[in-house]
Amino acid sequence: MTKSAHFGSNSSFGLSKAILVYSDGQQLFATMHEPRDSPDGGPPYLDAGEALTVDFLKQLAKGLGRSVPREILPSNVLARTPDILVWWMRQQRRAMFFNDSGDGRTLNGKVFPQPALVFKVCGSELSVRALAENKRPRPDTPLMFAPYWNCDAGGRVCQGSMRAPGKLCLEAMKAWEKAFFESEFTHAAIGARLTAHPEGFLGLWRDLAGSEVEFPGEFLVKSGDSLDGFVQGRED
Repeated sequence: MTKSAHFGSNSSFGLSKAILVYSDGQQLFATMHEPRDSPDGGPPYLDAGEALTVDFLKQLAKGLGRSVPREILPSNVLARTPDILVWWMRQQRRAMFFNDSGDGRTLNGKVFPQPALVFKVCGSELSVRALAENKRPRPDTPLMFAPYWNCDAGGRVCQGSMRAPGKLCLEAMKAWEKAFFESEFTHAAIGARLTAHPEGFLGLWRDLAGSEVEFPGEFLVKSGDSLDGFVQGRED
């Protein structure tokens, strides 16, 4: 074991703490140890250690740049941690873009009414679900499949050519929405029917192109997620 590490040409770090994680296959337990120099000149060793504390983990997270700043959360934010940001978007009309060589080329660039949506960014991954009602969801609100190409049954978005913001902050929410709608919708999910429209995806958006009406909720399909399940990353 060594007590120093070098990163690049100008940075040198000394080992100040070591964390050991134990597991019985189901539960985890962690201890924190300080490195000690061997009195006989041998390699450094770790002392007996002590149980890991929440306070130390908070300090570690802050030191790693993972702390969440103190912010006033806007009303559309549903969940916020250092690793995840979840918010909802009211019904609105947005232009959508499709690959000119695909089946959606006749819809490219037209404006469509959109359902209320729930967006989730976890790390660099974007997921999206739809809402049956145009109001802020509760934890037990059932979520619907987002009726878009590039989305799988789990709500994950295939980003492809999307110009994703690459940020996990409140200021980036509009940029994530913009990136989602302004990327090319290129392909349908395999093994999932994301809309109840009798003519499927193309029939749905063909009927809605240029329409001033609200998105017809009867064409949304239940995903099996509640808002809580979507935030926690599980299906009910």
